[in-house]
Amino acid sequence: QRILRLAEMCRRLETEEEKVLPFYTSSLAEGEQQDAQRVLQKTPREPLAQALWDYAGLERFWQRFNKAKLEQQALERERAALSQRNQCLQDLAGVSITQDVLSNPSPL
Repeated sequence: QRILRLAEMCRRLETEEEKVLPFYTSSLAEGEQQDAQRVLQKTPREPLAQALWDYAGLERFWQRFNKAKLEQQALERERAALSQRNQCLQDLAGVSITQDVLSNPSPL
């Protein structure tokens, strides 16, 4: 209940894009989506399915959580790539060009 209450509070802070656009687009056809909705609206009979039904309100939370984790990983990879590029540039900056090198004709 606490997580759901926090989720409601966070919903107010969402951008318009987050409110309007879903996190994941469905790859199902229109008829398949309707069939899935009918199945989801039925009350489950099995104990495990009933337990999952009780936590259906957390689906949006897990979507957001997974999206945040994916963004975190993407940023970490981008940071590593930028760090590597920065190191290469620093190595190049450390190379000094002497007057002898400049006075010789360029092989290019």
